[in-house]
Amino acid sequence: MHAEVSTQSTAGGRTPTVIRVLVLATFVVILNETIMINAIPRLMTDLHVGERSAQWVSTAFMLTMAAVIPTTGWFLQRVTTRRAYSLAMGIFLVGTALSSVAPTFSVLLLGRVIQACGTAVMMPLLMTTLMTVVPEQDRGRVMGNVTLAISVAPAMGPVISGLVLQIGSWRWLFVLVLPIAAGVTWFGLRHLENVGEPQSGAIDGYSVGFAALGFGGLVYGLSKIGGGNDTEAIGIVAAGAVLIAVFAARQIRLQRTGSPLLDLRVLLIGTYTKALVLMAVAFLAMLGSMMLLPLYLQNLRGLSALETGLLVMPGGLAMGLLGPTIGKLFDRFGGRWLVIPGSIGITAALAGFTQISLHMPYGQLLALHILLMVSLAATFTPVFTLGLGALPPHLYSHGSSMLGTLQQVSAAFGTALVITVMTTRATSLVNSGHDPISAHLDGMRLAFAVSAVLALVVIVMAILLPSRAAASAHAEDHAATEPALS
Repeated sequence: MHAEVSTQSTAGGRTPTVIRVLVLATFVVILNETIMINAIPRLMTDLHVGERSAQWVSTAFMLTMAAVIPTTGWFLQRVTTRRAYSLAMGIFLVGTALSSVAPTFSVLLLGRVIQACGTAVMMPLLMTTLMTVVPEQDRGRVMGNVTLAISVAPAMGPVISGLVLQIGSWRWLFVLVLPIAAGVTWFGLRHLENVGEPQSGAIDGYSVGFAALGFGGLVYGLSKIGGGNDTEAIGIVAAGAVLIAVFAARQIRLQRTGSPLLDLRVLLIGTYTKALVLMAVAFLAMLGSMMLLPLYLQNLRGLSALETGLLVMPGGLAMGLLGPTIGKLFDRFGGRWLVIPGSIGITAALAGFTQISLHMPYGQLLALHILLMVSLAATFTPVFTLGLGALPPHLYSHGSSMLGTLQQVSAAFGTALVITVMTTRATSLVNSGHDPISAHLDGMRLAFAVSAVLALVVIVMAILLPSRAAASAHAEDHAATEPALS
């Protein structure tokens, strides 16, 4: 998607129609990403698969996202907005329909992979279009609305699936999404306008292969850590890291000819790189807590999946609903006074979770989770806006693609880290004579402590970020126009 366009009007504080359509579509596809979490036991029974196999309905989705998102920067520059939207939503609809009627687990897995291919395009498309059509002074407010969509959707997914599974089959999770997604697609094609002109340029097949195998392998290896064969998992992670290095070297070479799959010159922009690091570590901490809390509530406190979803839902809703307000505050006052307190709140909440016990009041758990989610809201909206705002327009799509890719890697790394820390500590205590429940609890406390220590990096990055992106963008723009990374 070519970035040199006239900015659409946002007079009167209105969000452009193109952004409204893309936010709605993104909400639907991200809701679908977490909606299968509670369905694992049903899948095991209905499709006759083991627990590790059933987990692949989530793992395959994440792997596909990691493999496809690195290609979206190139893709979005070479097709129109409407073409990108129609392809993404069309692919998502095909995957959803296939999943709803899947006769076997293999077909369901294929449907989830197809869904993920469509989902992988939507978030970079939304971010790139937002940065292109929304004036700098309004970006915080509009990005706040985006935060509402991407925060509330995953929070609602497990709750909605819990309610649906109380009264119907897991197939209804797809049957219900299908007409909603179809309606959003129809609405979007009626109202969506093209933004910019596509560029020409051939795709580099080797880069696609290296990206898919490298990022996909890295995420897959990380997802296997803690599953009993860590030597194999670490080998896969190492192989993925090598392929990513090869991919990066090829992109640097292709930048001299002007057609890289993922333009790494975005990393020469200091503000963007700081925002990238902050976002990755914060996302890691968030995903770690999202993994640990359900384990704690269900395995140690005896709550059902639906009760767990209802307990953590207020935090997700608070994060999303505060997004627009935080965006407006960012537009008025800048990012530092939001991001620094937000990063401190993230660290404080994670430190609070290190005190969990078998008798901690649910109200205290709820308060800590809401603090974490609100602090993440105060951090994510300004960081996304500052980071992408520091890029020159022709790199928006590549910056969005890099952000999306790193989110998937951070999610996998965060999950692997907390599970490894927890299981290693619990196993060590059990072997030394402690009872399994107290050992498991102590392992969770240590995992939250590691997350809290990592969150200190978020505070450091928050202090280093500027309050506004515009000044840094002009100062650093020359770096992004260099022919290659040196």
